[in-house]
Formats: sequence, structure tokens, C-alpha cells
Amino acid sequence: MKEKLILHLEQFITERRLQSINRVLAQRTRYITVVLEDIFQSHNASAVLRSCDCFGIQDVHIIENRNTYQVNPDVALGSYKWLNLYKYNKEGNNTVAALEKLKKQGYRLVATTPHQKGSMLEDFDLNKGKLALVFGTELEGLTDNASCMADEVLTIPMVGFTESLNISVTAAVILHDLTRRLRKSTIPWQLSQDEILQIKLQWLKNSIRRSDTLEKTFTDNQ
Repeated sequence: MKEKLILHLEQFITERRLQSINRVLAQRTRYITVVLEDIFQSHNASAVLRSCDCFGIQDVHIIENRNTYQVNPDVALGSYKWLNLYKYNKEGNNTVAALEKLKKQGYRLVATTPHQKGSMLEDFDLNKGKLALVFGTELEGLTDNASCMADEVLTIPMVGFTESLNISVTAAVILHDLTRRLRKSTIPWQLSQDEILQIKLQWLKNSIRRSDTLEKTFTDNQ
């Protein structure tokens, strides 16, 4: 049924858009995912989404403890429409809830911070299993909960007087390096066929005006 609906909806987009969807899907990964803990600056929050889309990261996990995650459309440039965003804002401690869920899904939690000793970016081992990169706020960094639950620490080497980059630049630097190396590796990093179909269906709906009406008409005629 899902495949038939996809074939039906493909008729309502241009060949160029269809080729773009297929090309981008072939480069998407869930081997690496991104976790944003309590980010309050919409400019940085949106820039991270843009980097995730550019470097092929499909899932972003957004923890809202004190701050609501705000997307700045002028910065994100619509990137959020092509990502799966998961928000955690219903628990007493959303950080613990989010990270426990990711651990159950088989992710190793990697804290990104310049303030703790850990693996330098160029030495980070991708072969140990899929990973969730956890980013904190610029002013306070990661909370104690996030730091304590992390399995590993990842640091970008710095040689200047400034101790750290802002979160959006940090995410872009790390994602560029890790996804580049991931695609050159023998690690099975690509989406499964079922994941491809699920995401493709959502992207087609995002690309077509009144797609809900087209879907209903199709379903009623089956």
C-alpha cells in the first residue's frame, strides 16, 4: 500500500524534484544522530538543522527543559521539513528521558565539549557503533545529567586564545568530518529500504499542495 501511494504521488511532482529526493535519500543516515539540549538561541538552533540536512543527518532530538526550541526560517531555509525532529518536553527531566531512549535504541552517547578530556575529532572511532552527538548551550554547555550519562567525550582541537566555537559552528565542523569519513568507510550507514520508503512518502507530501486530499482520494479508491 505504501509503495503504491508513493508511485501515485510521484505523478504530482516534477521529474527534477523526484530525482533530488532520490539522490538525497541515498545519502541520508541514522548511524549518526544529533541531540540538542535546551538550546535557546533560535539562530544557532536553526543553523544546526541546516547543517544536519546538508551533511545527511536524518534525525534530530530536541530536549526542552527550560527553553522552547525556536526555528528561525531565515536561517533554517526550510531544512526542518526534510528532517525527523523529536522533541522531549513532557518529563520532569527531559534530558534523562531523551538519552535513556537513545541508549535503548543502541546509540552511544557522545558529549561534545571543549572542557573535558576525550577523543579529538580526527581520532574519533566511528566503528564502535552508531552515535548520538549531544550538544549543549553556549553559555553553560551540557548539564551534569548529560555529561554523566555520556559514554564518550568528543573535542575539536583548538590552537587559539578562544576556548570554543559556538554551537552551530561546532556542529557543522563535527558533522562534516564524521559524515565524510563515514561515507568512505565500510560501515553500513545508509537507511534501510523501509526507512527510505517512509521518509520518501513524507517528503512527497511535503512537496505537493493538498497532498492530504490526494492521499484520501487514493485510499478511498483502493
